[in-house]
Amino acid sequence: MTLRVGLVQTRTPATHAAALAHVLPLVRDAVAQGATFVLTPEATNILERNRETLLPQLTLLADDPVVSGLRGLAAELGVWIDVGSALVRREDGKAANRQVLINPAGEITATYDKLHMFDVDLPTGETARESATYEPGGRAVVADIDGARLGLSICYDMRFPAVYRALASAGATVLTIPAAFTRPTGEAHWEVLLRARAIETGSFVLAAAQGGFHEDGRGTWGHSTIVAPWGEVIGKLDHDEPGVLIADLDLAEADRARAAIPVLTNARAFVGP
Repeated sequence: MTLRVGLVQTRTPATHAAALAHVLPLVRDAVAQGATFVLTPEATNILERNRETLLPQLTLLADDPVVSGLRGLAAELGVWIDVGSALVRREDGKAANRQVLINPAGEITATYDKLHMFDVDLPTGETARESATYEPGGRAVVADIDGARLGLSICYDMRFPAVYRALASAGATVLTIPAAFTRPTGEAHWEVLLRARAIETGSFVLAAAQGGFHEDGRGTWGHSTIVAPWGEVIGKLDHDEPGVLIADLDLAEADRARAAIPVLTNARAFVGP
């Protein structure tokens, strides 16, 4: 079976209304090119790093205007839309970085809260403390779409291979890694990490990214990428501008890669040092 996917690369603004106006035409473009599954980046609904400005704008998932707009678009066009992540308020009042899978009827069929918080001090002097704003998730999530099983993850998760082994062991053959990667780490590590996650699990990797310099002053790497189960890059945007990346996935390639190098079945339990 072949699945035509569309990755949307955005430069998400700092308000919901502007973010929705930004992403809707890009999703329409991907569907016009034949995509039946569309993935958007991390923080599709709003991108603002100042907590005092961001937090009052966050809503419950059910009330988020960008997610609601994309639900309506999925139903209108009859396609799957994976909101790579929406920054939302939880029922307990805390914030979450949440991936949202929407079916062709406009219904939410799965959600995933980002497991790993990006708390770092980079050599460039950049500092990030995601844990100061977001509550991490506690579970890995797989979800079925027409003919494929997805493994959901977000951005910094990609540096933790155990997540992807668990997803692949649960039957996922397509791994989603929407991101808002920093520019220095993106230049150094983005593609090699994506290829590694594909090779070690025998899975397709779909990485839709934020790109460019945003209203809040941050810079993101862009370069949205699609990797096949053998590790070859089969699609990439070689820039950080908003755009759309289309590829056809031969889903049987995952079975062939896993049969050729059966790392999932050859893995053995061991005692640590």
